[in-house]
Amino acid sequence: MPEVIFNGPAGRIEGRYHHVKDPTAPVAMIMHPHPQFGGTMNNQIVYDLYYTFVKRGFSVLRFNFRGVGRSQGEYDNGIGELSDAAAALDWMQGFNVESRGCWLAGFSFGAWISMQLLMRRPEVAGFISVAPPANLYDFSFLAPCPSSGLMINGDDDAVVPPDSVVKLVERLKIQKGIVIDHEVVPGANHFFADQQEALMSNIDAYLDRRLEESNEEAA
Repeated sequence: MPEVIFNGPAGRIEGRYHHVKDPTAPVAMIMHPHPQFGGTMNNQIVYDLYYTFVKRGFSVLRFNFRGVGRSQGEYDNGIGELSDAAAALDWMQGFNVESRGCWLAGFSFGAWISMQLLMRRPEVAGFISVAPPANLYDFSFLAPCPSSGLMINGDDDAVVPPDSVVKLVERLKIQKGIVIDHEVVPGANHFFADQQEALMSNIDAYLDRRLEESNEEAA
């Protein structure tokens, strides 16, 4: 899990990167929660997401948004953070020009950033949005959502009411050609305290199914 430093729009960006020698291996990038509320790439859920892709043969990057850890710059209300994410994906894809697939994952604020990046990158094949803050940020840019993916939240989330996620998922489900899966973790709050095992169990099952479907289509 080598530490990496690369150039971003506000200066240096700090990350952790796992590289697979197979030049066709898929890539994945993980985005962390809100920088002003303690979110970093070392958040436990971000860490777990990183390794669930590593275990499945992906080259994987997680990184700190501007102003977090050793990443330069200052918090920019999501605008600069989206630019950071785009630069990070560009950097990783520079090492994986023959990659056969790309996934994005994000937790809370990171889910919002990742979904915006998804709209700008047609090569993204799938996404995982953990506790997407549908009540706090505008997700109307998903019109239409270009890729199938998973949205997962807890039913005891006081930060993002479960109903707001349901409404977002229902709006996206009416679109043709994509499938939005939605899972709810019973008893989980916004941070999935004492429920991280259940969270990752759902995510692992979803990823395994999607990757198996992808392999069958390729065959």
